[in-house]
Amino acid sequence: MRLDKWLWAARFFKTRSLASSEVDGGHVELNGERAKPAKQIRVGDELRIRMHQTSYVVHVRGLSERRGPAHEARLLYEETEASLRERERLAEQRRLAPTPAYEEGGRPTKRDRRDMSRVKRRY
Repeated sequence: MRLDKWLWAARFFKTRSLASSEVDGGHVELNGERAKPAKQIRVGDELRIRMHQTSYVVHVRGLSERRGPAHEARLLYEETEASLRERERLAEQRRLAPTPAYEEGGRPTKRDRRDMSRVKRRY
């Protein structure tokens, strides 16, 4: 089965073309190596998938030609314990991180925005 089709069926990406572009961009590794979208995958292969700020390391447990419901898609792979712990740790860090805010408190005034743009133009 094609890698991009499996990623779509396992619901990692919403469309096949999006899955294909992510594989082309190097965000998906098959058995530790960069792969192409048409690469054939088999049961037992290991995939490393990077999406946004999260990374998944999964083992292929099944193949499906169609995109089914989420509970069926979860049966197609098994995430490694280390990957799951790392994702939970990063989620906790993001949750505890302070939210970025304007340092002066509230929305910048027109005068503040002009000052900021003046500084930006100098550099």
